[in-house]
Amino acid sequence: MKKNIALVYGGDSSEYEVSLKSGAHVAQHIDSERYNVWEVMMRGAEWWVVAGPDGDSKRYPVDKADFSFVIPAESGIGGTRVRFWKAFVMIHGTPGEDGLLQAYFEMVGMPFTTSPASVSLLTFNKYACKCFLRDAGVQMAREIFLRNTDVYNTFDIIAKLGLPLFVKPNSGGSSFGVTKVKRPEELAPAIAKAFEEDDAILIEEFIDGREMTNGVFENGVKDHGDDSPGGLFRLPVTEIVSDNEFFDYEAKYMGASQEICPAPIPVELSNRIIDLSHRIYRHLGCRGIVRVDYIVRGGEIFFLEINTVPGMTEMSLVPQQVRAAGLTIREFINHLLG
Repeated sequence: MKKNIALVYGGDSSEYEVSLKSGAHVAQHIDSERYNVWEVMMRGAEWWVVAGPDGDSKRYPVDKADFSFVIPAESGIGGTRVRFWKAFVMIHGTPGEDGLLQAYFEMVGMPFTTSPASVSLLTFNKYACKCFLRDAGVQMAREIFLRNTDVYNTFDIIAKLGLPLFVKPNSGGSSFGVTKVKRPEELAPAIAKAFEEDDAILIEEFIDGREMTNGVFENGVKDHGDDSPGGLFRLPVTEIVSDNEFFDYEAKYMGASQEICPAPIPVELSNRIIDLSHRIYRHLGCRGIVRVDYIVRGGEIFFLEINTVPGMTEMSLVPQQVRAAGLTIREFINHLLG
């Protein structure tokens, strides 16, 4: 008997449109012989199951008491309550990446594909995550943390971190509100821009190196070549060469970058990055698929951030790494769903 999967997308952040694209791509690749896929759109307090062909879709409200829904009897196919076996979370930003949705699922007893609520809350807060990993010996750029109520002096910031530097929202993805500051007069506007996305920001020193990223998924202890659904997946490292100043929204989603997978780096360095990704994954207590971003300068590996609901569009980084590892997206999703 096929299991009911809730493919959850939408959300309330600037990455709403990316979530829609990720959800559409995942929906195409979930194994229909194993699972019934129900698409669940979330936007604020409106949670709907969307069923039916485009242009003639039916919308059924989600019962938030237990995350189920009812297909009305007048539909000709219903009158029964549909319960889900697992939720496949594809919401980037809030509430799908900051732990809010995960906390709800934990309360109602709904299994889900991402990290636990406590882990999602920690990793979504870039400063808290850096502090947590710095204590574990993970190397990273120096930073200054500011809230929107703090008084700051741009000259003091530059004296500490130098130029260029990066300004970014403390919570959320890395696609919006991020600025590379190269001149002193650019710093105050960059801070104001970041505060438009969040009430806390990070100002980080610039590290002149190559940008790398690595998807991580662990499910048991078996290698992914085994026929069983368990596995430790050593996905390859990707090098990102942006046409812009950094890997911004245009570079990520509009083709303004080269994404080279596997990265053209020595095997020893690649293995060190992958090993570090798995160490970070375990230290944080992650579950599901995550993506860890780095800057590599010579032989030094600097942690940038972790994404616990990474993009899953056709051109996203994790699907590229999955294919480079010799898996189809359908096979990988089967592993992810367990």
